[in-house]
Amino acid sequence: MIVLNTGSGREDAQAREATIRDILQNAGRAHELLRITSGTSVQAAATRAVHLARERGGAVVAAGGDGTLNAVARAVLPTGLPFGVLPQGTFNYFGRAHGIPADTARATDALLRASPRPVQVGLVNGHAFLVNASVGLYPQLLEDREAWKQRYGRSRLVALWSACVTLLHAHRPLRLFLGEPGLEQAVRTPTLFVGNNPLQLQRIGIPGGDQAAQGRLVAITLQPLGTLALLGLMLQGALGRLGEAREVHSASFTRLRVRPAAPRQRARIKIATDGEIHRMRAPLEFSISPQPLWLLAPSDQDAVAPE
Repeated sequence: MIVLNTGSGREDAQAREATIRDILQNAGRAHELLRITSGTSVQAAATRAVHLARERGGAVVAAGGDGTLNAVARAVLPTGLPFGVLPQGTFNYFGRAHGIPADTARATDALLRASPRPVQVGLVNGHAFLVNASVGLYPQLLEDREAWKQRYGRSRLVALWSACVTLLHAHRPLRLFLGEPGLEQAVRTPTLFVGNNPLQLQRIGIPGGDQAAQGRLVAITLQPLGTLALLGLMLQGALGRLGEAREVHSASFTRLRVRPAAPRQRARIKIATDGEIHRMRAPLEFSISPQPLWLLAPSDQDAVAPE
């Protein structure tokens, strides 16, 4: 059961759909495509796909960017059904970390020989995330990036430029308490970033990032900084050297509690999970799902090294 987001990626949606159908039909694999178009709920399509997969003894496949993968994975996680991925987004950190080809034809062909493998899922207030979750400046960067993509198209260059524009505006640092209940520390930071993807953390140069997805999550905070310093950190991240900056602090954990330091702050906090914006009630409780996601991982012959 393939949940296909026709708005993700840069290829023509009809061509992607035809490619998927042709490969599965030629292989004699029964399948059904559930398309997500403007006005269609991703969650509704994911729920329908799970229902059909359980009814027919099948698997659920998400074809889209990290946000689409997140929505479908949330529906699949509690069922234990096999979960497949056809990456279609701009960065595709989840697919790349697991060796899944970015090309639609190669990824679909790889599904024919894939086998289930347990994959760690992060949770924040019970809400699953595959790649990362964040509060503060990073969710604002994501919101602005989506606005720029709608206007200028999806590309990594557009994403980088929109981030520069966002950082040119003033941002107030967050005042948070972080840690286990009773062992919390006060922190002032522009953003809190929690990673569950070793590839993404490796790409920006965070030491210990390989602990993500190995029974731990990785939290990153920054010291309060001015605009030029933030732009400098973004450049260091693009060069894979963010962890070298003394203004950056990172630590791995299994559980983390986050609450606003000021009681007058709004009880609901804006948070981004895998690029999608939500509002959650404080405190935020980060942990690892006790149940893994059973990813249809490519065989050795089909797996590709991350670019």
